[in-house]
Amino acid sequence: MIGIIESVLLKRKAASFTMPIYLRNIKLALEEPQERLLEKAARRLRVPRSAIRVHAVVRRSLDARRPNEIGWVYSLELALNESAASERQRVERLHRQDVRLIGDSLSDGKHSSDTDVSVGTTPLIHRPIVVGFGPAGMFAAYRLAQYGYCPIVLERGREVPTRHRDVLQKFFRRRVFDSESNLLFGEGGAGAYSDGKLYTRVNHPYVQNVMQIFYEHGADPKILIDGKPHIGSDRLPGVCMNIRRRIVEWGGEVRFGARVDDFCFDSDGQLTGVVVDGRTIQSQALLLAPGHSARDTMGVLARRGVILEAKPFQMGIRIEHPQELVDRWQYGDWAGHDRLPPAEYHLVARGAAAQRGDVFSFCMCPGGMILPAQESPGLLVTNGASRASRGSPWANSGLVVTVPVEEFDSDPLRGLYYQRHWEELAFQATGGDYSLPVQRACDFLANRESDGGLTTSYPLGGRWANLRSLMPPWIAESIGRALEMLGEKMRGFSGSEAILAAPETRASTPVRIVRDPQSREAIQHFGLFPIGEGAGYAGGIVSAAVDGMKSADIIIKRYAPLR
Repeated sequence: MIGIIESVLLKRKAASFTMPIYLRNIKLALEEPQERLLEKAARRLRVPRSAIRVHAVVRRSLDARRPNEIGWVYSLELALNESAASERQRVERLHRQDVRLIGDSLSDGKHSSDTDVSVGTTPLIHRPIVVGFGPAGMFAAYRLAQYGYCPIVLERGREVPTRHRDVLQKFFRRRVFDSESNLLFGEGGAGAYSDGKLYTRVNHPYVQNVMQIFYEHGADPKILIDGKPHIGSDRLPGVCMNIRRRIVEWGGEVRFGARVDDFCFDSDGQLTGVVVDGRTIQSQALLLAPGHSARDTMGVLARRGVILEAKPFQMGIRIEHPQELVDRWQYGDWAGHDRLPPAEYHLVARGAAAQRGDVFSFCMCPGGMILPAQESPGLLVTNGASRASRGSPWANSGLVVTVPVEEFDSDPLRGLYYQRHWEELAFQATGGDYSLPVQRACDFLANRESDGGLTTSYPLGGRWANLRSLMPPWIAESIGRALEMLGEKMRGFSGSEAILAAPETRASTPVRIVRDPQSREAIQHFGLFPIGEGAGYAGGIVSAAVDGMKSADIIIKRYAPLR
């Protein structure tokens, strides 16, 4: 069986033949040799194995819905040793949804009719600005630089090497928190040290562009074919650095330690620039990718009259189990098999949220760790991550409920204050040293204190605490119902081996910068383009990247390149 890189190259070769064929839903049992993949493909097409001239794996995913029938499901592109007419007749005769012709040729991944953009003619007076260098800002800047617009990127945090030292040496070892260089602010944004999941429900041609860019800058080629692609928190920072170097190579500029303190508009609402360290940088086009934790930036926008609105967000706890336990739930007797990755889950406790909907898992990290995710001192927030290998003995996931906007009256910023209140309580609950407040799931259900030995993946350690006091009562009630429901489905889910940590408050942002759906500019503030998760328009690395690229395209279509 060919390797991943060879498969990527052969995909382009297969596309060069007349009428390549797309073939999906070919399943190999867990212990079935991969050499049988082409035998099954030939049988599906009713041709001899020797008739397949060239092939490439396009997609693969693990099907573990039935523990006694675990296997890998593949999609292939291939070409046969026959004329295009014969191929068309054969495929049309099969009358199956999982076998189809895909046209005369495929894109080579550089540009296609779906992703190419016609550049505008209006002159740019100043270089476009991108504020924030998380996934949305990074891919917006990449897109602008690729087309010759030489963007200036302003990132309040630090570049990866400095950021790495600030987190590992200052915070994790000495518990000294840096509000401008942490796991949220800096090169790559919150995404750089997150799990690096690239799974998305967004259906847009740019999704494949995002995968290709990650691969070209150092991500494992498996992300191009895996059904649930994943880079890993240990590899993603290096990939971000490589993307930044490419932006600079194309004429862009990335300035670190450049926090935007104000936005400038003329009397007609047209953006004229931003203020950084008391100095105004002029621009008529700015892509704002604040991330979901730039609370001070939201305050500045509100004072400048930019229209904000409250939006629902998720809040709850993070739950941690031994990875072996999760493997047994998902794989049954196959748990521990060397061909199986660490198991993951997506769970919904329907109706558990105290008359407010469902409780559901979020950002499940197999073989991962719990990390702190606050942007300011004196707060405590949980998040999850895992390395590329997913080799940790622990698995963790958010377990959250949606908080409706009715909780906040008409103040669009009140959701931020709501989050902060519970984050401050969590920090105080463990003595103010950034230890994690934790409780056994069984003790949470019994409303009793946990005691005895404590082991957690959280790098600053944990302390037993009463988690019910660290969240709104209705959320605590909802989490309790969900634990009971899920514990009935999966033995041990809510038992003594399950550790709960609180709070999980940053699953999504509670505020949106309102933008026009056509121009993608902030309402009544022209030239300001809110993008990404923090602006309220994405939920994850890939969707944020796609959102940033789509808004960059508006600038490309409107203005002429600078070079």
